[in-house]
Amino acid sequence: MPFGTVTLNDGNEFPTIAFGTGSTMKFRDVTDYVNQAIENGFSHIDTAQYYQTETYVGLAIKESGLPRSSLYITTKYSAIGTPQQAIQQSLNKIGLSYVDMYMVHAPRALPDLESGWQDFEKMKKDGLTRSIGVSNFTLEDLQKLLKTAITKPAVNQIQFHPYNYASHKALLEYCSKQNIIVEAYGSLNSITQNPGGPVDAVVNAAARRIGATPNQVIFSWVRSKGVAIVTTSRTKERLQEYLAVEDLPPLTSEEIAAIDEAGAKGPPFRLLVAGLVMQHNTIFEQMWYA
Repeated sequence: MPFGTVTLNDGNEFPTIAFGTGSTMKFRDVTDYVNQAIENGFSHIDTAQYYQTETYVGLAIKESGLPRSSLYITTKYSAIGTPQQAIQQSLNKIGLSYVDMYMVHAPRALPDLESGWQDFEKMKKDGLTRSIGVSNFTLEDLQKLLKTAITKPAVNQIQFHPYNYASHKALLEYCSKQNIIVEAYGSLNSITQNPGGPVDAVVNAAARRIGATPNQVIFSWVRSKGVAIVTTSRTKERLQEYLAVEDLPPLTSEEIAAIDEAGAKGPPFRLLVAGLVMQHNTIFEQMWYA
């Protein structure tokens, strides 16, 4: 059974799992990987100006032979040119007349948030994008935006996993109150890239109970928070594993609480060090960590 959709605050439908072309996919030809994702059931493809994958996403869309209406395309403005210039360039690269979601890749992409968001609102009004959203926005960023916005962002895409859930609770609550969907990237990092932390044991126990993989348990946990997912993989088996989450028994409230509590204990030392290193990266890399 495929993942479903959620209705956004603008009335459009949003597929709740996306194949992402950032992370380890960016700066390379991803045509075959996007084709593979589409063939295995992903209808939502996520790209960005910064990733330099828009052209390849367009090629994969063309090669799929699927009608435009059966695919959902997200791309992001990464502060290269003006927003109006950028969306036209993105549409040309992807080969579309509109995208389904156009996001501000990070708050710094719009130094003048009020006028910059007005550009996004105009792009939606002009039919260049059906929905507008943001990425990597904090609670404070959203509060500032909503003071002057006529159209609320429909989605906020953020890094989200058990180890940062506690620090994101207020943001999730605010987004829920404002009817803004949260979409998670990097959810698997806590167990795949930095194993050995307190989350591992409770995730493994839940995986044994429902006959799932730890990756699937993490995604089930993300979904329990009302959060959509963007993920990626080069292998067909992984993609099928991720999509099969929809067919798994739900986590119990006790299992969800146990993952919450384990995450609140903090990440393993390796993840903590990685976070500190990330803080010392260049400002440019911090902007587009997605």
